[in-house]
Amino acid sequence: MAFRHLKMAASRYRLGVAAAALVVAVAAVVSLTIDASGASGPRLSTGTPARFQTMLRARLTRLGLNYRWVACVPSGRAFGGVRVVRCNVDFGEPHIEAYCSVLRNGQLLTSQEDRAIPCAHDNSGMYTPVVTYN
Repeated sequence: MAFRHLKMAASRYRLGVAAAALVVAVAAVVSLTIDASGASGPRLSTGTPARFQTMLRARLTRLGLNYRWVACVPSGRAFGGVRVVRCNVDFGEPHIEAYCSVLRNGQLLTSQEDRAIPCAHDNSGMYTPVVTYN
């Protein structure tokens, strides 16, 4: 009689382990499906103007573009609920190009790549004092 109870307990234990394994497997499949489909969507974020300047300079250099300077300021605009940073790039007088940017999944996304990022003229940075070193 005791043997029968031991056998039933072992059977219930195996059934519990199998059920737990099934729950873990289903959760993994659902998670992979969401990640693969992009259902969660890209994560937009912003950063400091200095971070955008560093990332944009690296991109321009990697693309082999010649520029003189890059100046970035927080924009008064937003895209996808995050603040846009505007960088002006001097490609040689009088050609200054605006790159308005956000971070998508931690990577630089500019208005050159996605025209939906607002990049019209604004007065951001107009009232920041300019320090000149001689």
